[in-house]
Amino acid sequence: MPSLFRLLGFKVYFWSNEGQPLEPIHVHVSQGEITKNATKFWIYRDGSAHLESNGSNLSKTDINRLSRLLEAHSDEIIFKWKSFFDCEPTFKA
Repeated sequence: MPSLFRLLGFKVYFWSNEGQPLEPIHVHVSQGEITKNATKFWIYRDGSAHLESNGSNLSKTDINRLSRLLEAHSDEIIFKWKSFFDCEPTFKA
């Protein structure tokens, strides 16, 4: 489970097994311990971050702040995805 970074006290990561075939690029966000029901954001080709699910029950304020920060770090997220999975990422349509 590659941990990417921490933002506002949240852990941002992706799982080492993101499906077969590999799911489009996304990250999971947890506050505290990493859980399988974490909040999930899709990262789009244009660098925007879109909420997929809010399994961590984050507040709307936290979701909005995290979305903006994920967008600011989207190049780094995409680079780390490519490096870890050794492939070009696919993006949500």
